[in-house]
Amino acid sequence: MAGPAGRSHGRLRRVVVTGLGAVTSLGLDVESSWSALLAGRSGVAPIASFDASALPVRFAGEVKGFDPLAYMDRRTARRSGRFAQLALAAARQALAWGELDPEPDVTGAVVATSGGIWETGAQERRLQEGGAHSVDPLLVPRVGAHMAAARIGLELGLRGPNTTVNSACASGADAIGQAFNLIRLGQAEAMLAGGSDTTVAPLAIAALARLGALSRRNDEPERASRPFDAGRDGFVLAEGAGILLLESEEYALRRGAPILAELAGAGWSFDAADDTAPDAEGQALAMRRALADAGADPAEVGFVKAHGTSTELNDAAESRAIRAVFGAHADGLPVTSFKGAMGHAACAAGAVEAVFTVLALARGLVPPTANYELPDPACDVRVVAGRPLERPVEAALANAFGMGGQNTSLLFRRYRPGS
Repeated sequence: MAGPAGRSHGRLRRVVVTGLGAVTSLGLDVESSWSALLAGRSGVAPIASFDASALPVRFAGEVKGFDPLAYMDRRTARRSGRFAQLALAAARQALAWGELDPEPDVTGAVVATSGGIWETGAQERRLQEGGAHSVDPLLVPRVGAHMAAARIGLELGLRGPNTTVNSACASGADAIGQAFNLIRLGQAEAMLAGGSDTTVAPLAIAALARLGALSRRNDEPERASRPFDAGRDGFVLAEGAGILLLESEEYALRRGAPILAELAGAGWSFDAADDTAPDAEGQALAMRRALADAGADPAEVGFVKAHGTSTELNDAAESRAIRAVFGAHADGLPVTSFKGAMGHAACAAGAVEAVFTVLALARGLVPPTANYELPDPACDVRVVAGRPLERPVEAALANAFGMGGQNTSLLFRRYRPGS
């Protein structure tokens, strides 16, 4: 199978999902995170990675017990920021799931991240306290945002497309959409696509708290993230990584890969309205474009994986956008947000949540929105709550919307050969 990727010759190729990888606040792999998600358990807890006692918000969705040496040698771990370590771990998981020994020339990586904000802050403090000689000489290769995708390419020897995406909280889904286009246009046969972010850092928490974006439920952190709930008071910052193994249909079938779903469409838009407040019209446009790209009727969608941040403005705007796109179908359309359980993993959120959207579609189980207790009239959608919804569906729409106005929606379908 070695050789250049197939050319599209004007015909867009079908793209399938064959592997999944994730490291989240709920668990160190896909299955442990999935089990916690189905049970409605929370991965949010008091911050353990640094002293947060002086901060107004002292909890987050941190990844717990991660050992980079389970996925890389000590030298690689030393040269990699935590965000790149998590990305490589999730990529290796996805390859193992998909049973793929990648061919270098036709395999690439697109990874979303904001880079090493935690490491940058720590080194800045070392510079101020100990002078220039105390700064880590490997700081630049450790914290550069490009190093999440680059580390995957370097460790796996991949010579296909390799790039980085940053479109705020839409980034993870955006990266998957970019990889989707690279495959269907014939630039690659397989892509490791997703996001990794480790923004749980003093500076980020202080700034977001001052903005009024974060929940301040310091006394009950596990109940702080409450998407669509009338008592929500802000989102919960989290870290994590999610990677999908995408392949052209021909490539996957030729090697007998386990196909979980088809990625059938992607849609992008920009609000062009406000740099902090979401806009329902822009969000609806991204959803409509994903449906159109997939050639899907709104009635085909069996559930929506909402961006659902647990902020007052986003959840209400997204609810209006879903109503605008799906019309009467929205009355019975299940909507769920995974951020109630795992928090908001920033640039990785859309990718981590895409992993579990695919799993929900493949297994016919829609995880509940954790901490949803009191309906809000401003969020007039059918929120899945309490327990998983057993619902075999043909298609699912996954949303990711970024502060600043960048929006991405992905349309996943149950895979049907020859359709």
